[in-house]
Amino acid sequence: MPKRTRSFRAQLLKDLKDPNEAAHYVNAASEDSEAMFLVALRDVAEAHQMAKVAKQAGVAREALYRMLCDEGNPRLHGLWAVLNAMGLRIAVEQSRDANSQTPQARVARGPKRA
Repeated sequence: MPKRTRSFRAQLLKDLKDPNEAAHYVNAASEDSEAMFLVALRDVAEAHQMAKVAKQAGVAREALYRMLCDEGNPRLHGLWAVLNAMGLRIAVEQSRDANSQTPQARVARGPKRA
């Protein structure tokens, strides 16, 4: 009899509902590339139901999909609103690369929403 396994995607979306897990996931993706950062944010938004995130962020659902695709180019205001809707925030810290003078953005766990 075949062993039943859960879908990786389903488990990922379940895990990303936890703000701490979501922050770690997005931070890891941000270390890879800007495109992966946006894809990770999209995964977190899907975990929180895209329509609800869009409504809380004050953007159309379709615009949210476009903003968070791997070739998306969100404006800071929109990105800020989306992160806030998911209970996340951006924090800036010094780069780990001692030779680099460019700080890297980190997504940190935001305050719990009521």
